[in-house]
Amino acid sequence: MNKKQKKLLYRIIAAAVLFVPLYLISEGIVPNDIPRWAVFLFFLIPYLLVGHDILRKAFKGIMNRQVFDENFLMTVATLGAIVMGEYGEGVAVMLLYQVGELFQSCAVEKSRRSITGLMDIRPDYANIETDGQLEQVDPDDVEIGSVIVVRPGEKVPIDGVIVEGSSALDTSALTGESMPRSVEVNDDVFSGAVNLTGLLKIRTTSEFGESTASRILELVEEAVSNKSRSENFISKFARVYTPIVCYLALALAVLPPLFIMITKTGLSNYAGIGALWREWLLRACTFLVISCPCAIVISIPLSFFAGIGGASSQGILIKGSNYLETMSNVRTVVFDKTGTITKGNFAVTAVHHSPIPEDKLLEYAAHAECNSSHPISRSLQEAYGKHIDRSRVTNVSEISGEGIIAEVDGMKAAIGNEKLMERVGAGYQECHHAGTIVHVALDGAYCGHIVITDEIKDTSKEAIAALKKAGVEKTVMLTGDAEKVAKAVADEVGMTEYRSQCLPADKVNRVEELLADSSERSRLAFVGDGINDAPVLARADIGIAMGALGSDAAIEAADIVLMDDDPLKIAKAIRISRKCLRIVKQNIVFSLGVKILCLILAALGIANMWIAVIADVGVMILAVLNAIRCLNTKNM
Repeated sequence: MNKKQKKLLYRIIAAAVLFVPLYLISEGIVPNDIPRWAVFLFFLIPYLLVGHDILRKAFKGIMNRQVFDENFLMTVATLGAIVMGEYGEGVAVMLLYQVGELFQSCAVEKSRRSITGLMDIRPDYANIETDGQLEQVDPDDVEIGSVIVVRPGEKVPIDGVIVEGSSALDTSALTGESMPRSVEVNDDVFSGAVNLTGLLKIRTTSEFGESTASRILELVEEAVSNKSRSENFISKFARVYTPIVCYLALALAVLPPLFIMITKTGLSNYAGIGALWREWLLRACTFLVISCPCAIVISIPLSFFAGIGGASSQGILIKGSNYLETMSNVRTVVFDKTGTITKGNFAVTAVHHSPIPEDKLLEYAAHAECNSSHPISRSLQEAYGKHIDRSRVTNVSEISGEGIIAEVDGMKAAIGNEKLMERVGAGYQECHHAGTIVHVALDGAYCGHIVITDEIKDTSKEAIAALKKAGVEKTVMLTGDAEKVAKAVADEVGMTEYRSQCLPADKVNRVEELLADSSERSRLAFVGDGINDAPVLARADIGIAMGALGSDAAIEAADIVLMDDDPLKIAKAIRISRKCLRIVKQNIVFSLGVKILCLILAALGIANMWIAVIADVGVMILAVLNAIRCLNTKNM
């Protein structure tokens, strides 16, 4: 418990200690001759002790013209009971209401602590070596390019590249995966990972505030502001519902006794006019206590907050409860191929050259592509394996979806697909090998092609099967690769359909077509690398970034970020969202159902103030406990 909660607990205990003997005295269980006015004054002590903050909030609400809330309902109901001489019931209602508020506060705090614990990945210090000694400094003070030391058992404070040492890293806080990751010199490491074995020296590549751990925490914190339709509905519902029940309570207090007095119907059942009014005023106060919408107003946002936190613990970062809700209705999932279905680890597997030698073909291709960070470009440079002199390369122009044209040693080199060869007028030769075919033309003359292959991820086939099991009706792969490569990958993993040789604009157009064919309630998710596919990510109902660990562009472009590059977690995200929505619906139906029943019983005089407060507090406690179940996502 925090200090505020402890303070409320002490107030509740003190009020309860005072209340019990006073209640026994007021009910005559303990014989006494204390005057009624004295009993009233004594009861005010525990009432004000436990309820002064509720009274203050109600008064502030009235002064700010925001009258109708749970504080106003409880204030009117309890003061009404006390004014009518039901001192014990008035104090008991306030006391039990505060017990419920304390429980609710502790439950929310527990949920927040759980999420904070799951996301406790941002270190408090970084080690800098100075004169042979390690000095702990604030990570904010470490500049890009500095060398930091991470000892076994410590967290990596800032993103960087290993310059010395090897180790195993625990990345579970980032990815949700328990398997340690082996790293060595020249490997990238990300803040928030825990160094398990060896000493590492890391050259930082980002500032502390821009590191992976910091961005993840900011993402989770900002997610709360993006409210779902259910949360917005509950907020609007509470604003309309509360004044309505206040007016209904007023009508219940005034109209029935007036009707009885005018028609004389049933008037004989009351000891007098005073007893008549007292009876219906008590019913109205009971009605107000029951009508308090705490269970719904508290449990619905808590369910979404817990769902987002539970997903975060599994390496699934959801940017808001609106996206969590939308994910539950996904029926079509569209995939990019490279880096999503496949590993994106391209390697040159064949070079078909004529008339120039193989090493010359690779030399021109690697130099023309030297300014690109695309995986295919990197694979060409790795296959060439020699120093690249960038001064030999001029007039570089990239043609989207086709390739690159550049001047290398004064020769016009065209490196790309069949469309680029047609553009430069080079008569290309088709290749029967499976893989990405990179054609090479020099000064318009065709010189051969290079075969580059990409391995399918281990979990891709299982991921597509899991999506179908989760109710996804259509899985589509869009790729810029040739028909043969696209078909081979799509058939192997079990895609419903695919489309090859897609430019970025073609992907957007295909997604538009799929959206037009979708039913009103079904939603479409697009899964890509978050950088090259930004237009499609933005157009889809849900944009999911794959392989986003450390990628600024992916985190910015997507609605959901999968931190471990595993397509299998898309189905898990759908299951988490559906569980969360199921719990939200359970809480809404249960809370409203019990309240409507109890309101009817209160209007009929069957439910008294004790039943009212137990029903209200009990429903709130059960709804909050149900909401916390959203945190449990480990075995989904």
